Amino acid sequence: MPPPSQVPGEMSETERREAGALMRVNHVGEVCAQALYTAQAAVTRDPSLRAHFIEAAHEETDHLAWTRQRLDELGARPSVLNPLWYAGAFGLGLVAGRLGDPLSLGFVAETERQVEAHLESHLDRLPPADSASRAVVERMKLDEARHASQAVDAGAAELPAPAKALMRVASRVMTTVAHRI
Repeated sequence: MPPPSQVPGEMSETERREAGALMRVNHVGEVCAQALYTAQAAVTRDPSLRAHFIEAAHEETDHLAWTRQRLDELGARPSVLNPLWYAGAFGLGLVAGRLGDPLSLGFVAETERQVEAHLESHLDRLPPADSASRAVVERMKLDEARHASQAVDAGAAELPAPAKALMRVASRVMTTVAHRI
């Protein structure tokens, strides 16, 4: 897990609960990332792109472990809907992959851009004393930006505006539900 830049401070119970809820949302995002990358790797016919998706999934495994560790440390639980999140994201990954590699990569690039923005908002919302969660979120944000850039470099097609908007709406629903359940 990335080390915090400063010693974690004391948090109130309210701050600890909010940090736990935010890390639950981030954990759900990593569950979905596993599903997306696994599905996209399964359907691409390009061996180098398959290797890229598998490598990205391995990196996301670190994020999954870090967010789970923070949940445990904060006394919070993962989302009880994780199997549903995984199944839905896997299905989306299969569809994106079947649309062809440029659109599949475009889906990755847009997903990672939206995740990066989402993580930035969490940095604004995490309690200042929670430097441990901040370190995790900051590292994840850097990694997600790199994944988006790699997808673009690999030939990602720009998704149409309605697809991007639909992705933002779906993300908002997921994050709102995962924050609580």
